[in-house]
Amino acid sequence: MKKRFVIVICPVLAGITLLFYSFKGAEVISKNDDTIHVEGGSIGGVKSADGQVTAFKGIPFAAPPVGDLRWKAPQRVIPWQGIKKCDAFGPSPMQAKPVPFMVYTPEFLIPEKPISEDCLYLNVWTKAHKGEKHPVFLWIYGGGFSSGGTGVPIYDGEAMAKKGVIFVSANYRVGVFGFLAHPDLTKESANHASGNYGLLDQVAALKWIKKNIAAFGGDPNNVTIDGQSAGSMSVNALVASPVAHGLFNRAIAESGSFMVANPLIPSTTLALAEQQGVKFAESAKAQNIADLRKMSAEDVMKVPGRFSPITDGYVLPKPVYQIFAEGKQNNVPVITGWNNDESFVMSFKKEDDYVAQIRKQYGAGADEFLKYYPGNTDEEAARSQVKISRDQTFAMSGYKWISLQSAQGKAPIYAYNFNRKLPATPDYVKYGAFHTGEVAYVMDDLKFLNRPWEPADQPLATLMSAYWVNFITTGNPNGKGLPEWPKYDNATQQAMIFDATSGKQTLPDREELKFMVDRVEAGK
Repeated sequence: MKKRFVIVICPVLAGITLLFYSFKGAEVISKNDDTIHVEGGSIGGVKSADGQVTAFKGIPFAAPPVGDLRWKAPQRVIPWQGIKKCDAFGPSPMQAKPVPFMVYTPEFLIPEKPISEDCLYLNVWTKAHKGEKHPVFLWIYGGGFSSGGTGVPIYDGEAMAKKGVIFVSANYRVGVFGFLAHPDLTKESANHASGNYGLLDQVAALKWIKKNIAAFGGDPNNVTIDGQSAGSMSVNALVASPVAHGLFNRAIAESGSFMVANPLIPSTTLALAEQQGVKFAESAKAQNIADLRKMSAEDVMKVPGRFSPITDGYVLPKPVYQIFAEGKQNNVPVITGWNNDESFVMSFKKEDDYVAQIRKQYGAGADEFLKYYPGNTDEEAARSQVKISRDQTFAMSGYKWISLQSAQGKAPIYAYNFNRKLPATPDYVKYGAFHTGEVAYVMDDLKFLNRPWEPADQPLATLMSAYWVNFITTGNPNGKGLPEWPKYDNATQQAMIFDATSGKQTLPDREELKFMVDRVEAGK
């Protein structure tokens, strides 16, 4: 019988006691050709059906952030004995049970189980061998900083690994566990900060890559970070953060940044976030952080509150847009863009009601606003409502990023719009080129998404993934046989438009976006 061990972490006074006992869930396997040594011990992977790629799923990259480690920066991984079989995703971060909504079928969601505070695990797909130096790609998932995980079907890394990329995806803490700030937490921190634990998890994953990825055939000095939605905002924050300096070489941000205010995920200061944390503790009837740490994860989640990255003075010493404006960000090549129809409008106002709302909201500026977002018919009003949601939440911040980075001229930035209306049944076709719709194309993972694909879709996935791989490899998406994708320049404003037929063109809706950015920056 094979010996099986699990590590149970028991906070005891000032230390941590490690208990080892026999348990069927943590299998130790014998050494074989797919065994790799990483920080913490040896791991075994599983080959793909065709034998080209080996996947290592559920690799611990930090100690479980439970007990006294709840709301602390990620700590060093706890070593294990024998060879850990890494053939399944680790638990998703603590969050509500995934439930399909809108266009988001199970292919876009984490598995129902397991979900746990013990979530700091990452995954590696590779076809390389130790001694080789393949480019490395770290995927950072979205979910509004309140949900998400690496076990989502469309985040599978095998296809990208077959193209020569070492594909890594890593969990990070979300919600209250990832972003609670509190005066007591700030006081106990050596960095005099609290609240950005989820971002620190991402930094810890990058540090793990730096130390360990060579064993998988990866080049620790050629790392690209990519994220979508909240993952895209995370990428923007990492590009801004001095804590992440030197840990990656280029960045891709799909639909989101902190470059302008976001109505769905507002950024705030440490002081205000600490006040929110105090109110949270009061609502939980906790006298202090020690009491909060004694509560079960399930009970903590019952307390109302919404949490996301903040300007904490450490991970983000200043607001992200200010760091960029001062030119103090990590100067790396960037791809960023947004999707044509990504919005979260739940119900549409008719022409008369839409115009009345705009006039009430914008007063003397309503006529100018309606010039860019008109509502002369019900159909036109509906489209304007989609564009307003898209622009305020995603496109406006992307436009600010490409405009500013182009003006600074320190590193190239490439812009795109994803306009492919995903083929769908009647229930879903109305969502068009929706938020997250591009991810399966980028990953060349259409097979994981249950859609009535048309002849144009696989070529589009092949094209997009080729651009991504080129950028991951060299910092330039262009390559032999691909339509030219020019770097963004404020003078020409050229972007790549991905659709059934793809190619460069002047950035669509640029006048509307400039109008919106100017309004926000003028405080209107």
